[in-house]
Amino acid sequence: MNYARQIIDNGFPPGVLMIDDNWQEDYGKWNFHCGRFENPKAMIDTLHKMGFKVMLWICPFVSSDCDVYRMLESRQFLLQNEKGQAASVRWWNGVSGLLDLSKAETRGWFKDQLDNLQNNFGVDGFKFDAGDFPHYVNCYSGNKKTSPQEQCEWYAHVGLDYPLNEYRAMWKMAGYPLVNRLRDKSHSWADLSKLVPHILLQGIMGYNFTCPDLVGGGQFTSFLPDKTIDQNLIVRSAQCHALMPMMQFSVAPWRVLDKEHLEACEKAVKIREEFTPQILILAKEAAKTGEPIIRSMEYVFPHRGYEKINDQFLLGNNILVAPVVTKNQSRIVVIPEGKWKSRNGKIFKGPKNVTVQVKIDEIPIFIKIK
Repeated sequence: MNYARQIIDNGFPPGVLMIDDNWQEDYGKWNFHCGRFENPKAMIDTLHKMGFKVMLWICPFVSSDCDVYRMLESRQFLLQNEKGQAASVRWWNGVSGLLDLSKAETRGWFKDQLDNLQNNFGVDGFKFDAGDFPHYVNCYSGNKKTSPQEQCEWYAHVGLDYPLNEYRAMWKMAGYPLVNRLRDKSHSWADLSKLVPHILLQGIMGYNFTCPDLVGGGQFTSFLPDKTIDQNLIVRSAQCHALMPMMQFSVAPWRVLDKEHLEACEKAVKIREEFTPQILILAKEAAKTGEPIIRSMEYVFPHRGYEKINDQFLLGNNILVAPVVTKNQSRIVVIPEGKWKSRNGKIFKGPKNVTVQVKIDEIPIFIKIK
């Protein structure tokens, strides 16, 4: 609640608040931990009144030392190893059993847990973490060996029943109403430069409802107390996110930024709000046609030699975005054919390349006017 109030008090709009790992009693035991949450229903009701929606982190794992594990094992709802015993995976938080989501009965049990959280507490959706292929190597469903890809795909199908969802791993689910976040990025300029090409690749593969990782990088180890924070990188990352389908913060900007950089970050969010109606229009079109929301220069202007441009993009066909993804305060923008108007009112006639100076609170955006 304190964090939610800080979001609003620092000038950011309420959005979707994700409660990450450790809210639960145990992995696979999807109840609010009573020692950490006295009254989760009242908390979520209050967050709703403040304008937030609430998502909970979950995973397809089950702690092997809890009673739920023993029940699931007895019902053969867990994947097995080659010896016919319950398989285990060593992941980033210990060792766990794995739900066998190729079985309808297992999926039914899993959905019952999620539905309970929605019906009894008002949870709006779920962050479906894990599901990566390496977790399912050499696993069996009964006597049949199951492929890692198959389990990943079944995990994704669970999310179709929950309109507010987010995944980190996906297989053969292009075109479905699922959010696929880019893999965790580090707090570095090298990783920031990957956001545009990676989001363009997702779109052309049919994964349009995408989230470009987290502002400043999703690797939480980058923000531990002994780490150095690059304030310019945080701002440029926020600006790169601003006109993409989704924008997600993890590290609180007001905690790591001075006044100048915090105001620049707030401005990026306000610019996003200007373009939100257009993003929503394109999202609805993508649901019908499969066409990307974020488009490469080559996609919109084919056979003009733009196939290797991967540091700028188009939102639809008529909004050109050229975020700064390096330490430089200037960049070259490739203006395609037509007339394009910048946010400061200057008109550019393409095709041409222009060098623009970009202040820390600016995003180079050009609207096609003819």
